[in-house]
Parts: sequence; C-alpha cells; structure tokens
Amino acid sequence: MHKQIPSGAGLGGGSSDAAHTMKSLNQMFNLGLFDNELEERVTGLGADCPFFVRNRPVFATGIGNIFTPIGLSLSGWHLVLVKPDIFVSTKEAYARIIPRRPETPITDIIRRPVEKWKNLLTNDFEEGVFALHPEITDIKARLYDRGAAYASMSGSGSSVFGLFRTAPEETDMRRLFPGSFYFQALL
Repeated sequence: MHKQIPSGAGLGGGSSDAAHTMKSLNQMFNLGLFDNELEERVTGLGADCPFFVRNRPVFATGIGNIFTPIGLSLSGWHLVLVKPDIFVSTKEAYARIIPRRPETPITDIIRRPVEKWKNLLTNDFEEGVFALHPEITDIKARLYDRGAAYASMSGSGSSVFGLFRTAPEETDMRRLFPGSFYFQALL
C-alpha cells in the first residue's frame, strides 16, 4: 500500500491506516468480527480510528466513537485540499481548543445547502490553531476568495479544504499555494 496522506494534516492518515489494517486482518484470517467489534478494538489505537471502520458519513459523539449515520452526499462537488508545510501536533491543537455547542445542531446544518454552511458549520480547532499559524487562516480566506462555497480546516489541522460548485482552475490554485501539498477531486 502506498498512500500519500501527509502527517500532521488533520486528515486521519495514521488512524485510517490502523482501522483498515484491522479490517484486512479480520478478512484475511476469517476472524468474523463485526464492524461494531472492530470499532471497539481500534479505539485503543486512537480515538478517531473507529470512524474509519465503516467508511461512510456519520455524526460522531463521545470521544469520536459513538456514531449516528447521516444522509450526506457531496456528489458533484469539487474538493480542493491544501496542506501547507506546517505541522500541527494533535496535542498542541487539543491544548488550545475551546469547544462550543453550535446554536443550530450540526445534523440540521448539514441538511442545508452547502452554500449555507459558511457561517454555521465551524471547526472548534480553528481558533487556537489559527492563532499559532496565521498562514492557515490565510489559506481558508484564499479558498473563499477563489469561490469556495464552504471552507474549513480539516480536523486538528493543518490542512484546509474548500468545496466548489465548479472546478477552480488548477494552475491558478497551485500558483496561489506555492510550497503546499495540493489536491483537487470531483466528489
């Protein structure tokens, strides 16, 4: 397996590796473990590992290990992912977080059109991480300037993603984010 998920990016690269390794071992050795059993076992490897077992959209509560399926499809949206040459340690991000309960439940927000998410759907890690790394704040602003309907830091950072109705010009975007890992895909 060769993956190119940068570390310190808030993309769950290591956690997804752990979860999928357990799924592969379960299959290879015919262990017969159900998804809920795999989720329970991988929790010890990392709090967000269970999220990657079922590989579908869920609303997570608890320490990120209690899941409620959600009907979310971003099919047809263009995703732009920018990972600057900045490492944000998970420990550092958690030390600075100020969790807030949104006025509107997240499960209600994501039922709205993506264009309505901008001022409603927030990542509580952003405030603390942005204070330490203003370059990440700038990436988010530039994605909005280029027409993103929604942009956010991914997880505890440092990656920032933007959702676009139409694909932005890739050469322009790469020029806008020199020295950063850049990825663009149609969802």
